[in-house]
Amino acid sequence: MGTNLHRSKTAPAIAVLNDIIHPTIPKPQFGSPSIVRQAFVLVLLYLSLGVIIYWFNRSNFVGHETHPIVDVLYFCIVTICTIGYGDITPNSVTTKLFSILFVLVGFGFIDILLSGMISYVLDLQENYLLRTVQHGGQKKDSTRSYIIDVKKGRMRIRMKVGLALGVVVLCIGIGVGAMHFVESLGWLDSFYLSVMSVTTVGYGDRVFKTLPGRLFATIWLFVSTLAVARAFLYLAEARVGKRHRKMTKWVLDHDLTISEFLPADIDNNGFVSKLEFVIYKLKELGKVSEKDIMQICETFDRLDVGNCGKITLADLVESHH
Repeated sequence: MGTNLHRSKTAPAIAVLNDIIHPTIPKPQFGSPSIVRQAFVLVLLYLSLGVIIYWFNRSNFVGHETHPIVDVLYFCIVTICTIGYGDITPNSVTTKLFSILFVLVGFGFIDILLSGMISYVLDLQENYLLRTVQHGGQKKDSTRSYIIDVKKGRMRIRMKVGLALGVVVLCIGIGVGAMHFVESLGWLDSFYLSVMSVTTVGYGDRVFKTLPGRLFATIWLFVSTLAVARAFLYLAEARVGKRHRKMTKWVLDHDLTISEFLPADIDNNGFVSKLEFVIYKLKELGKVSEKDIMQICETFDRLDVGNCGKITLADLVESHH
């Protein structure tokens, strides 16, 4: 005989009162505008530090010069993006030590912050496309299912890869045009320098030598190198995702064997309950680990004040006092 469970009429009032006394802790949001602002400020501060140190030691750097301030920014950007054209190089102990520290810290710190900024921009782009496709009408269900993972409510990885590669192609195209018209390079050399730059190869046989060219490079190199890194990350994610889907299908279609019975019987009572079977499958899928399960059980035991194997509203009220 089934049992009908009804919510108490006083439950909403208790819930509101509990939220007032014990406010809900908001989940951390990654890639939010505030994080992007913080990253932008930190990048500016870091570049400003590099500019100041370079400015007071610019006599200890050798290379083709255009304008002191532009050359400073250009050197810092080329260094922090790990391109290393070699057209401006340090030639003293102090400047070499500065360059070592600047590139090490920049490679491990600034790149992470800037990657967060690029991720935020790509997420905005993804959300815009999601809204556009979702409101495109029922006639485009096949298109929507190809672009959007309906169950997860997000864009499929293949579309992310396409977007990222599109940004890379755009960056390379902009670089080719700028190098041809600003640096007066041929189309092949412009394409060559553009690709060698965005992939951070930077052979150094073709570099930015003009003032407008270096001004363009300070912004273009920042965006393009990170866009390429993000594109390769999405490609790797797509490959790993495909392998993970195959593994997931095998685990979900795989029946419980005799050798797996004992590990699945968590409480060692001689049978595997539905809950134990779900937990075992989640462990096989790598969704949770034994340590995660132990921590969840410890949290449950802490909230189960009456030690009855259930969490009641009275238990919650008592645990919060």
